[in-house]
Amino acid sequence: MKKGAYTLLITPFKKDYSLDEEALRRLVRMQVRSEITGIAPLGVTGENTLMTDDEVKRLVEIVVDEAKGRKDILPDICLAGTQESIERAKMFADLGADYVVAFTPFMVMPTQSGLINYYNQLADASPVPVILHSSKERTGVELAPETTAALAKHPNIAAIKEGKKELDHLAKIIYLTRNDDFLVFTGKDTTAFPTAAFGGAGSFTVSGNVIPDVMGKMINYALGGNKAEANRLHTEYYPLFEAMRFESNPMATKKALEMMGIINGTLRPPLTELSEGKTKILESILNERGLI
Repeated sequence: MKKGAYTLLITPFKKDYSLDEEALRRLVRMQVRSEITGIAPLGVTGENTLMTDDEVKRLVEIVVDEAKGRKDILPDICLAGTQESIERAKMFADLGADYVVAFTPFMVMPTQSGLINYYNQLADASPVPVILHSSKERTGVELAPETTAALAKHPNIAAIKEGKKELDHLAKIIYLTRNDDFLVFTGKDTTAFPTAAFGGAGSFTVSGNVIPDVMGKMINYALGGNKAEANRLHTEYYPLFEAMRFESNPMATKKALEMMGIINGTLRPPLTELSEGKTKILESILNERGLI
């Protein structure tokens, strides 16, 4: 798997909440033209759990078709059951995905042993490599660093997208997997540069929807040893990184893209519009950086 920045792609909807295929193609073309390494649709940022199975399939078909092999495609499975996850991984692979990302199973609250069984069985059956996705705030359970290290030994498990912001947690995973063919990515833009700077592989980025070139360049600078330039971009865009997490992801990201004239910003219920106060702050941040 390539190191770099992977955009956690939003899912555009029309005002009637149906999938906006034209806007989706426009978003993918924007990513393809940028320095982003790959595109990671679905998941939390993509409102996966608010979509039907048919919509999930159609979205991946469009992303793969529009990318045409120019960017790696890494859709999130976002299911809790082992067999259901295996079936979706196979579907994604058949559609042309290069990797599959797999959230820790949510609601069912498996033990660490249960997580090891889940991921090993998924990796055994998946036609494409699996990327672990840990985010306790979303699923109620997280992969312990030691559990991640055990899973890193599997030949079909390529990496982890780690949602925890604490750098000591990320550093421990990097340390424990240092001798494995395994990459550690952060799922938070605020820790993207620090993670890349101390041995991580890059980031899965929400801000990549809005500033894909900046995110691609920042991570590439950090990985290439130009930490001064990476830190400059990190500092300049840090307020935007924080703003992308206003209230509940992807509310701020869709609002930003709406302000930029790229999509209409529709969110599926029960998600709601970004509050007026946060919208004003976001607008100021975008203005200051010449994005609107």
